[in-house]
Amino acid sequence: MTRRVAIAVVVVLAMAGLTTNSLSAGAATPLKYVALGDSYTSAPNVGSLAAGAPIECLQSSGNYPHLVAAGLGASLTDVSCAAATVQNMATSQYLDQGPQFNALSSSTQVVTLGIGGNDNNTFIGAIIGCFATDVLDVFNIGTPCKDTFGSTFANNINADGANIAAALQGIHARSPQAKVFVVGYPDILPQSGNCFFTIPVTTGDVAYLNTMEKSLNAMLKTQAQANGATFVDTFTASIGHDACKSASVRWVEPVISGATGIFLHPNAAGERADAVAVRAALTTAGIS
Repeated sequence: MTRRVAIAVVVVLAMAGLTTNSLSAGAATPLKYVALGDSYTSAPNVGSLAAGAPIECLQSSGNYPHLVAAGLGASLTDVSCAAATVQNMATSQYLDQGPQFNALSSSTQVVTLGIGGNDNNTFIGAIIGCFATDVLDVFNIGTPCKDTFGSTFANNINADGANIAAALQGIHARSPQAKVFVVGYPDILPQSGNCFFTIPVTTGDVAYLNTMEKSLNAMLKTQAQANGATFVDTFTASIGHDACKSASVRWVEPVISGATGIFLHPNAAGERADAVAVRAALTTAGIS
């Protein structure tokens, strides 16, 4: 082997070593994951309070973003906050909780967004409204809530579509390289029947509220698909694990509960199920 050839071989081997080292270093860099959302993401009372999160956000260390990040070995920035609306993506919710979009950057690689239930007071309006109209209807007659509110909640959901679209566009503008996932809401109430003394709503109004939630998830899916995001369906897998089921089966807590989570929100099992759904969506998108 001539001296010139020997030098060339050394250079090639050195370059190969540099390339291998570079790839190894790149592979060791944690995935940058930002979680945005409301209480169905922050998961009040599911584990201890998350370190660094504002107390009023009731963000738990056992919520699905923390579980997903742990499984991926990702670097998580979770700014989800109880009672957040889509407007709080771009505006402060509390004095110590800036706009959730502040967590985004050009280096963000994955974003999950779980929002919409609080917009236009949809969830709280339906809960308070239906409890008020149905609480004395112990004989399970008719649809008092539906008769009172009609298409109000559906109209509010439809009106919110443009706001969800704007939020998704805002994410892309701030984190153009990120893959974005819109996480839907799980099944809260049974698909048939009711459990009046646990959740004081008639069978007819349970169906009414189910239709409302399905409409919300459908709107979120439509906006995700129209704005470069992936919709994560948490509803289908949660059917049969609603708040009317026994403590060992349910993924959502009833009005009176001593388990993890708060009423009509996912418990620890529900957050684990949401994490499974999100991980599956990430894997399909090539993130594992």
